[in-house]
Order: sequence, then structure tokens, then C-alpha cells
Amino acid sequence: MRFLDKFFKKRKEETLWTKCSNCKSLLYAPDLEKNLKVCPNCGYHFTLSARERIKYTLDEENPEILFEEILPTDPINFKDTKSYKDRLKKAQEETGLSEAIVIAEGHIKGKKAILAVMDFNFIGGSMGSVVGERFFRACERAIETKTPLIAFSASGGARMQEGILSLMQMAKTTFGIGLLKKNNILYISVLTNPTMGGVSASFAFLGDIIIAEPKALIGFAGPRVIEQTIKQKLPEGFQTAEFLLEKGQIDMVVSRKDMKDTLVYLLETLYYSKRCTISS
Repeated sequence: MRFLDKFFKKRKEETLWTKCSNCKSLLYAPDLEKNLKVCPNCGYHFTLSARERIKYTLDEENPEILFEEILPTDPINFKDTKSYKDRLKKAQEETGLSEAIVIAEGHIKGKKAILAVMDFNFIGGSMGSVVGERFFRACERAIETKTPLIAFSASGGARMQEGILSLMQMAKTTFGIGLLKKNNILYISVLTNPTMGGVSASFAFLGDIIIAEPKALIGFAGPRVIEQTIKQKLPEGFQTAEFLLEKGQIDMVVSRKDMKDTLVYLLETLYYSKRCTISS
């Protein structure tokens, strides 16, 4: 915790009270944090920052943070209502992150793992060149150290401010996962709310095991875009984690309070016990 507070620059003071987006209950923020930011009344899973996700998942107060030397630039000098450079600067100041993904190495209940954690608060968790490069290097690190890789996705998709370079990251991250499979390294993908666009179309859906948090919105295009395109009303619950589980597109839906135990069980049974080998 002390290390994470140092690593992630201090953010604005949080309010003591917050409202659940689902049931509208007024919640005391410190109690909500103790409950892993899950509403005690309806079970709604609040969005976690990368810092919070690492804190709730890894044993260490002092996990190793990797590849922070890889920083974003403005490769095509993009500007809409404001310049991309200004958007990056604002996102970095507001989140305390250098980019939308953090790579951390540590242990989950004693089992070594590498985490690739996305943060939706950083330009919608969009995947640009740095996100793709850091993820690919996480794959290389996992192979080098023979350590399972666990990705927590939270993204609106590719980062439009980097143009075609952002779309190329779909191929790069997919190739990285191919290397993991070739070297029999376990890759677990955890889909959180939301996981959309180019991230869902690449590394998010290529896990040996694919887990989702309850009610997470998961897909490529948003439901409104799909309805406008096909001119039909979508079924109830379309693109939720539970809908995808029913259709066989993911392996399990796991509540946040059970996530750590589930990950440890998978690490032990599918990798560290050597009872199973991940197929290439």
C-alpha cells in the first residue's frame, strides 16, 4: 500500500459518501472500500482504478511495477477539440498514471503472477501504442520467468487519437498471447465493466480461461449502435457477463470478493501443480 501510494501520484480527495449507480443507495465510502467497492445492498461492482485492482489482488505492499519507462507520445499530431498531448497530460494528472495499463509482478496468496491491469479512468482505458507495447512485454516477461499472466481489461476500445497505430496493437497483443501458448504459459483474462472495441477483439477474449465480473458490459460495438445498424431490438441483458456465459463465450462469472480465491485455484490447478498443460 505504501509503495502503491508512492507510485501512483496522489489523486484528488475522495468524498466520504457516494451513491450506488444501480440501486441509488447512499454508501459510506470507507465501508464501500472495505467491501472491495461492491455495493452491500445490490451487489453492484463499482469500477476500480488500476491501483485499487493491484491492491486487492496481490499479496505485496511493494509489488514490482514494470515497463513504466515506456511512455506515450503524439505520433500523428492529433487534435480535435483539444490536442492529444493535452488529453494525455490531463489524464496523467487526474489518474496519477502514465498510461491506461499497469504491469505489476507479485504473488496471489503465494502464487507468483504477472498482472496487466487496465484503468478506464485513463482516456476510457483506450488501447494505444504504449498499452500494446507494455502488454506485449508483459507476455515476454511471463515467458522469460515462466510466470502466468493475468489481464484485467477495462476499455472502450482502440485509441482514436493514434489512428492506425492503435489498431495495430490488436495484432501485437494477439501475437504476444500466441507466444504464451507456444511456451505453455497460462494466460487468464478477466473482463470488467466495460470491455469493448479493439480490446475485446484482441487479448481480452484470448485467455486460456476467461472470467468476467457480474453485470460487466462486454462486446465490440455498443448495444445502441448495434440496434441502429440491424434495426432490431436486442434481447434483455445482451452483452452482459451473464448473457455471454449463457451463450458459452466466457467460462465463468465471478464476484469480486471471490476473485482472488478463484485466481489462486486456477493458478494451482492449471499451472503450478503441473496436473495440466496449457495447449498450444
